[in-house]
Amino acid sequence: MSPQLSSGRFSSSPSHEILTCTIKQPLFSYAHLELLSESGTPPPLDNLQVKAYCSAALRQFLGLSGAAVSIDILAIHGAECWIRVPYDCLGSFAAALTAWRGTLEDGSQCVLRVKRCSNWLGTMVGAEGQERLWHS
Repeated sequence: MSPQLSSGRFSSSPSHEILTCTIKQPLFSYAHLELLSESGTPPPLDNLQVKAYCSAALRQFLGLSGAAVSIDILAIHGAECWIRVPYDCLGSFAAALTAWRGTLEDGSQCVLRVKRCSNWLGTMVGAEGQERLWHS
């Protein structure tokens, strides 16, 4: 309960403010990608493949400025991977991968699909359960 003032009213100000933190703009953005194949079973991804596919898509879409985009591969699990790009580049990165035709691997067309992307990694973690809910 708030302290009572001499006029009989109660003060509405908070007792203590422990911590205030404002994050205006994150340094990085994140993308969750999946390799799809015409054959139905895509080959497992590795770091070099992911880097090559992303670089090819960015170079095709944005030219030399696309080739300069920094890409960090955070994790690879089978045909899925997690990528970190600079905050300002997320829109261009997602557009480049969406417009990319893909590549031919062992006679079948392979393409990287953007499953999710966000400026905050925490909003993307655990979203597989949501996807299973709608696709089951």
